[in-house]
Amino acid sequence: MDLNKKFTPETWPDHPEQATLEAKNKFVGFWIFLAGEIILFATLFGGYLALKNKGPSGLEFSTQSLYELPLVFVMTMLLLTSSLTSVYAMYHLKNYNFKKMQLWLAITAFLGLGFLALEVYEFTHYVQLGFTFSNSAFSSAFYTLVGTHGFHVAVGLVWITLLIFRNAKRGLNLYNATKYYTFSLYWHFIDVIWVFIFTVVYLMGVIG
Repeated sequence: MDLNKKFTPETWPDHPEQATLEAKNKFVGFWIFLAGEIILFATLFGGYLALKNKGPSGLEFSTQSLYELPLVFVMTMLLLTSSLTSVYAMYHLKNYNFKKMQLWLAITAFLGLGFLALEVYEFTHYVQLGFTFSNSAFSSAFYTLVGTHGFHVAVGLVWITLLIFRNAKRGLNLYNATKYYTFSLYWHFIDVIWVFIFTVVYLMGVIG
């Protein structure tokens, strides 16, 4: 099958992201990658829970006194909304509407950038308070877990930006449809991870 073949909405496959053998193989590889990512984050969550509020005698910081739920709530809304906009983008992918797909992906990237900017602000605020990476075992575990997630968000932003600009003139075809769809899966994955971070790190941390 010609991966660069031009289609119309009527001839576009129902599942373009898996219309070729190459695409199906990429999906298998991507799910294996996500399995490894799940193990990575499970390890980081375990380390954080074991080290939470642990530090040298006279530790000045605790989850109850440090975390600011209003800020984290705004970050959560931005990321969850970006997950919804990526769903809209994939809806237009399946309907062979390239321009609307690109638009919703750009909105997704914008929301993700807003989330990342607030996370940088949060980290900067904590550092100014003296809660640095080397402050304690607790701070190291916190920055490693949340920072690793932030790194994944940054990778996702670079990924979608490259997809948007590299394919701006090419349009939608069976070759790049798989790339768009795997990005969407990746973005949903880091959104789910953030829901766990919000619950386990911030919400449970403040409640106690």
